[in-house]
Amino acid sequence: MQSASDNATPYYRLDPETIIRTIESTGLLCDGRFLALNSYENRVYQIGIEDADPLISKFYRPGRWTDEQILEEHAFALEIAEAEIPLIPPMRIHGETLHEHDGFRFALFERRGGHAPELDQKATRLWLGRLLGRMHAIGAAKPFRTRPELTIENFGREAVKTLVEGQWLPPHLEIAFSSLAEDLMVSIEATFERAGELSAIRLHGDCHPGNILWRDGPFFVDHDDCRSGPAAQDLWMLLSGEPDEMAAQMKDVLEGYTQFHAFNMQELHLIEALRTLRMLHHAAWLAKRWQDPAFPVAFPWFGESRYWEDLVLGLREQLGRMQEPAMQLPTG
Repeated sequence: MQSASDNATPYYRLDPETIIRTIESTGLLCDGRFLALNSYENRVYQIGIEDADPLISKFYRPGRWTDEQILEEHAFALEIAEAEIPLIPPMRIHGETLHEHDGFRFALFERRGGHAPELDQKATRLWLGRLLGRMHAIGAAKPFRTRPELTIENFGREAVKTLVEGQWLPPHLEIAFSSLAEDLMVSIEATFERAGELSAIRLHGDCHPGNILWRDGPFFVDHDDCRSGPAAQDLWMLLSGEPDEMAAQMKDVLEGYTQFHAFNMQELHLIEALRTLRMLHHAAWLAKRWQDPAFPVAFPWFGESRYWEDLVLGLREQLGRMQEPAMQLPTG
């Protein structure tokens, strides 16, 4: 059982010697090369391997997912890779993708470099749309058994509860935030009602540009947040700019997407609601992880009044956007 200290500093025992010893528990032989990569929820390292290319190791945050949930993530990634959709699945070593040693659960991945996709290019948007359509066709074939679903409750109300009850808001914003949060929940619920009956499918779940790399074409990384939800959740993060610009971008994405999987156009109602839920969920995630020493170093602005003022302002803008008509794709 983890202690309170372990929960606050879950990786305090994960020093280089422990990492190498843990990797070598799989039978691999490390050559001493070691590089920490940007990751906060988990810990990710590039590890040199004797007489082979380096590998990427991901150490899962203790207590976040059950073994069953991690294995379901792995199975989904392997299912996608076996359909020849470009992504980096966990490696099978001795027939297993999830390993445990010295109290840490970890997985290994091939190292592949790439750069951010050029989302301002129509060809890029079409390509990504096609891949997401293929991925969602697989995701819709059967449900997750243990992975969570994206809901208003867990991304919205629980996030608000974390921020309010944890007294994260500066005193001068507490009342304004609480009142705004109530209005946001009402508006989000109304938005989902306008969208009508929706189908929840298996998703990447966190398909922002940082989780897409480009090397002679795109490939997806990091299924750690995969969950069930509306297809639009994997699409809207590819959009940016003014409403008319985002509508034009979505038209391109859907042109590629619908070659492989049907899209319920009613889900266009959800885009600003999903954006709002992500904003709340992200703030609550930072609050929940603040005792992890890596977070104050990486996100020093989280403790400043300016961050909360900007968040409240952004959420007020979202409240207005959710009152506007759903995205209309350009014709012609």
